[in-house]
Amino acid sequence: MHSPSSIGKLSLTRRLTLFFTLAATAAVLGLGGLFLVEIKRHFVELDRMALQDKQKLIQRILSNATSTNDARERLSDALGDHHDLHVLVKNAHGETVFQSFVSDQQPPHSEPQHNAGHESLGAGLQNNAGFQTLSFEASTAYSPSSMQVMVAADVKHHVQFLDGLRNSLLAYAAAAVIVCALLSWFAARQGLAPLREMKSRAAVVTSQQLTERMPVEAMPVEMHDLAQELNRMLDRLQNDFQRLTDFSSDLAHELRTPISNLLTQTQVALSSKRDASTYRDILASNAEEFQRLARMVSDMLFLAKTEHGVSLPHKEKFSVRQEALALLEFYEAVAEEKNIQLALEGDSSIAGDRLMFRRAVSNLLSNALRYTPDAGRVTVRISKVASSILVSVENTGQDIDPQALPRLFDRFYRADPSRAHPAAEGSGLGLAITRAIVEAHGGRISATSANGQTRFAMSFPLGEAKS
Repeated sequence: MHSPSSIGKLSLTRRLTLFFTLAATAAVLGLGGLFLVEIKRHFVELDRMALQDKQKLIQRILSNATSTNDARERLSDALGDHHDLHVLVKNAHGETVFQSFVSDQQPPHSEPQHNAGHESLGAGLQNNAGFQTLSFEASTAYSPSSMQVMVAADVKHHVQFLDGLRNSLLAYAAAAVIVCALLSWFAARQGLAPLREMKSRAAVVTSQQLTERMPVEAMPVEMHDLAQELNRMLDRLQNDFQRLTDFSSDLAHELRTPISNLLTQTQVALSSKRDASTYRDILASNAEEFQRLARMVSDMLFLAKTEHGVSLPHKEKFSVRQEALALLEFYEAVAEEKNIQLALEGDSSIAGDRLMFRRAVSNLLSNALRYTPDAGRVTVRISKVASSILVSVENTGQDIDPQALPRLFDRFYRADPSRAHPAAEGSGLGLAITRAIVEAHGGRISATSANGQTRFAMSFPLGEAKS
């Protein structure tokens, strides 16, 4: 018998074949055993009815007999030709009145039972011959005492039939189990064919080949969900891999510009002797490039931490309006330079990290002021919606391309494919950092742009911030 550990090492096809075969074996043997039991019970009932018929015959003969010899003659005439029936009749003194068998053919328990007028059934085996017995009392017309009678029916032919039937059933069961095992193996192999197809499809998926998908419609209904989920997983992997590829390309581009500037300026400075003032200007320019690189590396490290779940350094409950008002005052000079109107509406409080929240709002305000035309308007709105606090930064200006909206929060992504931005416009990580901060607080961020109005909305939960 297989142990649980050995069964666990079997293939799924072999497991199903084994379980189906065991189930078929149990069913066939159970039905065969039930069939044999019912037939044997039927034979016992037939023998009982036959013995009861003989009982009535013997009782009628003895009740009409006028003497012992007359009873013996009547019983001999009626029962002498029944070779499969054995009868023993004794009087009250235990003397044999009649018997229809010789001593070497006597069945077991051949002595009639004194059972106070009650009949009793029994069964026995002697000399490989089976017997069904019936003992009872019979009254006679010539004697006040009752006769003790035992009738035994030879059921050897029943036993032989049952033995032959049992052997036939065992042969049939063995053949049926073998056929069921073969059919189970075939059915399991055919039933698992879709899994092999999925395996072959999955085997061709590589970093260069991510477009392969599972044939959902060709799968059985039970595997539709599995195939669809695998396809969704492959879609996510393909999207993430594409984003990683784009990120690597964007990172290389962003790092190439400051490094190229540093290398060029350094080579120019080393090409000839210059005065101290020129060297100071070159070093100051290089310092600006190094600061840009440092900010970029710091931002990338922060984003890398958020991917593995960042904990809020200082969680506290603070007023959103006060933090937004402080930021508006900070950007007031920039707004006045472009004649942009700043506005703040609403008030509420959230639980989280004050500095991280200010950084998120600052990124959105800086982005809004950059793309708002002269004489435009930037509005910070604070409102309570359902079970969350909504903080939105809205600005007037040119609409963002709808195709670019889903990717605004990707690292280094810019809606302008030419990348013709001055260094002061940042490295393209601001919105990605803002999304990471909002998600660290357990919230969500979204962007909409239509009819000359662009809106970035941050939704924070009313409860405790997520740690």
